[in-house]
Amino acid sequence: MSAEDMSVESSGVESLNLEALGLEWLALTPSTLVFIVLGLTLVAFIWGRFRYDLVALAALLGSVMLGLVPAENAFMGFGHPAVITVAAVLVLSRGFERSGVVDIISNQVLKVGENLLLQLLVLVGTVVLLSGIMNNVGALALLLPVAMRLAREHNTSPSLLLMPLAFGSLLGGLTTLIGTPPNIIISSYRRDVTGEAFSMFSFSPVGIAVALAGLVFIVLVGWRLTPKRSGQASTDEMFDTANYLVELKVGEESKAKGLTLQQLRDELDETIPVLAVVRDDNRRAGYNFHGALEEGDILLLEAGPDELQMLEDKVGLSAIAELEEEAEDPEHTASGEEGEKTGTVEAKDTAHDRQPVDTEGLQLIEAVVRNDSMMINRSVRQLRLNHQFGLHLVAVARDGGRLKQRLRDIRFKNGDVLLLQGSENEMSDSLASLGCLPLASRELHLGQPRKLAMSIAIFALAIIAMLFDLLPAAVAMSTAALISLLIGVLPLREGYQAIDGPVIVLLAAMIPVGEALETSGGADLIADALLRFGSDWPVVVTMVGLFLLSMLLSNVVNNAAAALLMAPIAVSLANGFDVSLDPFLMVVAVSASCAFLTPIGHQSNTLVLGPGGYRFSDYWKLGLPLSLVVLAVAIPLILLVWPL
Repeated sequence: MSAEDMSVESSGVESLNLEALGLEWLALTPSTLVFIVLGLTLVAFIWGRFRYDLVALAALLGSVMLGLVPAENAFMGFGHPAVITVAAVLVLSRGFERSGVVDIISNQVLKVGENLLLQLLVLVGTVVLLSGIMNNVGALALLLPVAMRLAREHNTSPSLLLMPLAFGSLLGGLTTLIGTPPNIIISSYRRDVTGEAFSMFSFSPVGIAVALAGLVFIVLVGWRLTPKRSGQASTDEMFDTANYLVELKVGEESKAKGLTLQQLRDELDETIPVLAVVRDDNRRAGYNFHGALEEGDILLLEAGPDELQMLEDKVGLSAIAELEEEAEDPEHTASGEEGEKTGTVEAKDTAHDRQPVDTEGLQLIEAVVRNDSMMINRSVRQLRLNHQFGLHLVAVARDGGRLKQRLRDIRFKNGDVLLLQGSENEMSDSLASLGCLPLASRELHLGQPRKLAMSIAIFALAIIAMLFDLLPAAVAMSTAALISLLIGVLPLREGYQAIDGPVIVLLAAMIPVGEALETSGGADLIADALLRFGSDWPVVVTMVGLFLLSMLLSNVVNNAAAALLMAPIAVSLANGFDVSLDPFLMVVAVSASCAFLTPIGHQSNTLVLGPGGYRFSDYWKLGLPLSLVVLAVAIPLILLVWPL
């Protein structure tokens, strides 16, 4: 047998062995492998078991191992202009908040009267304007407490205000380059393809018209499609604190005597929050009480019937009403029994005319867990909430209702509403570190006028530099962010906290994967299929199909990821029709930011899920007609402003 024949036979044996081992996939084309990687990535995004940045990083590393992305280019996404621009915009957005420019607007918003339509117009209109010049999640975060306060002052269901507010933040992002990550991504992609990026206000003609149409629809019609939850203007029904507050007294033989509050928690093996300790008529907040308990001390805390029994059994703490059961006055006794039935134990100032427990000055605050919070899937103990952050967890609400399970057993989810107690001076820093957004009891500060003026001036100079092509967007925004940090508009630590790490990792990881979709020929295959399907139809029909596909994708994955995946397909479609790239790229830019159908499509939607008491199925009721309005307005305008 010749050497050539032996070689052929050897090759055949190797092929058979691969099949026997189930490794036929090694012979798959690069485009097929890309589809497999992206398919698994989308499934993981929808499943939600792992955070989206981890999923994106896994997709990137898998692509490298399969040879779809060169190893030397694997982490070039972290230096991509789109990623740098997004990070800089996040820092500038926090600078606006810190300087007080947004608080001035917020204080004006609070002057709106009781008319619901006027409230919606001012709230949604304001968030649309703010979202055009800063990160849309940041704009929502600033106005969410304002909306909650408006709802409470006028006894309105917050569910009527919060979803329109969230959707308004998405609409506002359409208006400028820096309003939303998809715009930045599409601009950078155009530069990579044509050598010239979209400018700061290239998105404005279409974006402003779409935002105005959406605003009008929401204010006149859309809010009627939002559910009106039974809970009135506040989360008072979720956190009906009065029904859980009890006063417990340290007796002569109480095991709690001589223990610090931390030692008491260790003894109980529980996270029951002590809100205050009363000694000799002087009350100190629980987070600020560091001494040992003495006989006669009164502990004000939140506890249900099970916790009360445990406190009695383990450390000998008894409710004040129980200690006074021997009082002879029948009216007094009846009052004590009623307090026990409701879980509320009243103060003991007088026997005949008791007053409810006074909670003034206890600095309770409500906060919502953000998508990027370090609290997600972790418990109070794992977070060391009290030791590390100086916060007492009082209660947790989820899906519009207060959770009844033990606090130590709760693993937090994004959208959870927390009732917390802590030092007023340290509360904002602790919430920012944890990734929580304050909802109530948040004071609005006007900031320092000098820094406010500087913040606006720095931002204006960056915009001018971009408009006149003096600097690329990434350089202009980064320079503005750096100057803001140097002159003290924003402390350096807060600047780093403002950068949304998961979003940065998501973008940096998905950029090479998106490029692999293009270089492998996968984008061309999808475009060819769409071209064949729409060959007998006008180009505009294909554009509508691209819009719907991109919009649906953005509702199940991050909008930035949707833009990264759809941009190569848009370019391939434009090339296939032999028309301009711009209208197809604009279709992706608009549609990728229209995640109105689900609470998981965008962080803004998730942030209002808990405070508004919404369910998953509530979003599409307003989101679907709003998406159709955006589609009907955007496509004709894109063709008018960016002709084929």
